[in-house]
Amino acid sequence: MTWPDVPLLAYKNDGSPFRDITRRTLMGDAPREAELDFLVRYFEVQAGGYSTLERHQHPHAVVILRGRGTVILGDRLHAVEAGDCVYVAPQCFHQFHADAGESLGFLCVVSRERDRPVLPSDEELARLREVPEVARLLRV
Repeated sequence: MTWPDVPLLAYKNDGSPFRDITRRTLMGDAPREAELDFLVRYFEVQAGGYSTLERHQHPHAVVILRGRGTVILGDRLHAVEAGDCVYVAPQCFHQFHADAGESLGFLCVVSRERDRPVLPSDEELARLREVPEVARLLRV
């Protein structure tokens, strides 16, 4: 999906692990939208790419707009495709993967006021790696 008047941005620049993902902020960044207490962002993960495995205090509402893939939510995997809605609860580790041979595009709605992402500790990673299906997909 494209929005010609909305800048295509790097997903992150903090050195956290991710691959082949971009973002656009569709609502909430413009000066006339300053009263909004939420942001609507669009992420596109290219085939074989993935987002950072992280958690936050703030929840996310995600709507898959195109493609198919898999999301890690806590210690479970969920297949996702266009039309699916995903709730990412506070403090739930999550990672989106475009692992079905096609790009995965999704809207993500979050609070304007939100905390910084937290990467998993060594102990948390060890627990996630104990779940075979999660360990197979996990990228850190």
